Amino acid sequence: MSEKANFKVDPRLASLLGETYRSTEHAVKELVDNAWDADATTISITLPDPMTADSIVIEDNGSGMTEQEVRNEYLVVANDRRSRKGDRTKQLKRLVKGRKGIGKFAGLMVANVMAIETTARGKTTRVVISKDDLLNASRDLERIDLPLTITDAADGTSGTKVTLSSLSDRFEFPLPERLKPLLMTEYGREEDVRISVNTVPLGIDDLPGEKFEKDETIAEAGTVKLNFKVSDGGKSLKQAGIAIRVGGKIVGKPGFFGLEDDPEIPPKLLKKVYGEVEADGLADSVTADWGDIVENSKAFHALKPVVQAHLKNAVEEVYKREVNLQRARIQRQINLRLAEMPEHRRRFAQVALEKVMKRFYGESEDKVETVASVILDAFEKDEYWLVLKQIDESKGGDVETFASALEVFGLLDMALMANQAKSRLKVLDHLDDLVRNPVTLEKNVHSVIERNLWVLGYDHSLISSNKTLARTIEEYTSVKFTGDRASKRPDLFLAQNLRGGFLLIEFKRPSKAIDRQDQQQAQEYRDDLEPKFGQIEILLLGKERDVTATAKNDPPGLQVYGYEALISTARTQLDWLLAELKSDEPN
Repeated sequence: MSEKANFKVDPRLASLLGETYRSTEHAVKELVDNAWDADATTISITLPDPMTADSIVIEDNGSGMTEQEVRNEYLVVANDRRSRKGDRTKQLKRLVKGRKGIGKFAGLMVANVMAIETTARGKTTRVVISKDDLLNASRDLERIDLPLTITDAADGTSGTKVTLSSLSDRFEFPLPERLKPLLMTEYGREEDVRISVNTVPLGIDDLPGEKFEKDETIAEAGTVKLNFKVSDGGKSLKQAGIAIRVGGKIVGKPGFFGLEDDPEIPPKLLKKVYGEVEADGLADSVTADWGDIVENSKAFHALKPVVQAHLKNAVEEVYKREVNLQRARIQRQINLRLAEMPEHRRRFAQVALEKVMKRFYGESEDKVETVASVILDAFEKDEYWLVLKQIDESKGGDVETFASALEVFGLLDMALMANQAKSRLKVLDHLDDLVRNPVTLEKNVHSVIERNLWVLGYDHSLISSNKTLARTIEEYTSVKFTGDRASKRPDLFLAQNLRGGFLLIEFKRPSKAIDRQDQQQAQEYRDDLEPKFGQIEILLLGKERDVTATAKNDPPGLQVYGYEALISTARTQLDWLLAELKSDEPN
């Protein structure tokens, strides 16, 4: 017997769709995006004062909607307007931001009631959506009656007003100081729309970061005003750079006035620069369509180095501060490793690390640690040292020799890092084969990891063992595990870091999952050894955690790692480094 089935749309869907945004500020921004798609040139957002029951209002002067458009387009769930009207808006030919047809529900994340009042062709249509009505309804979403009224409107008026009332107490209310940077990042460069929050127009001051203002008088270009910020946000800014404003109008695309070619400035940092330079003196240097500046203009060529110098000073100021903060987190370990090097090489190692920190500015801490570890390992290579020595000796001497040495240094720098990274990958391949082999014993993985402690992470690359520590472990296990207990003798490794602390590693077979009893036993070994050495940290290595060995059962100072997870993490970092070095190779 053949029958038919149908989808049914639960009324809760609208509420759930409204909660897909990661903050209430993002939900409000979605409603601003709707106004942008309606070709609005002014958008005003009113946020309530704290501790009030006031509503949130988003109002625009866009094209608005007729009653039919409200019924047949706006209230259709997941109705992608691009599939109906294309990727560009009708009047201003803007790129459409709405993509999935669910942005209309963004207000339901913030409020329990969303009223839409939209005007077009002499009529105002008002529809009210109540979250409580949706959640309490027993019928399908498409069968719920929404209050809708139509009134006359003045000829020639259009736009939409969204009022969000009965604000939800489940989430924090949207705050101006969070919403403004979000909107400024998205719309700050748009010349054909003005957005205000609580009657205050958006501006560069709404971006987080350090502000720089400079006034200059340039013979060929007249008086210029430079106003920009170097963002302290974690992400790059959309349309980063310095825009040129002539006669109140932005000309061309934002740029960096040649600073992008400066090897001293990390490209990722430039992506945090945002601002503009007012230069009315360039009026005669603008192309006929006002789309760009004539490149060989004398006025522009006079302006360029002045702006570039101010930009570089500001960027370097922020760069040094941020890099110092990044470096401070790993500098102690770097200093300890440098201290172990011969003094005559240490100075050059510091130069190499400066290059590394600059090249990989903005990368995550674990990636920077990987690079620093690899470069320090490679630095012991004689060929690396010889090139650096040649550079040092040629300073103040033959310019061509110095330039040549620098070029070789750069290529060798990358080549040695790549070779070192590839060597480490071979070690990981071998270790991977071992841990996947069911007959592999503790001593097999012990011998590999002991010689390659970087596998355990950057912090553990600074530890080492010695004969005294090895003899202590041998004597301890020989005495404690004799007779019938000899078969239960653990595989232990005791090491000391350069700060004087101790680390005890217990190796389990790669086929052995670590259970709660293993955690307790490792604690007992430490209890036996600490009276002699002082505080000891423990690493417990095995296949993975057993369900009984939850992290909450880990004694203080004990960490549990699975072999495959360790190998995977180390491999990911090395693969990333090789890809970065490959992208730097000359074409």
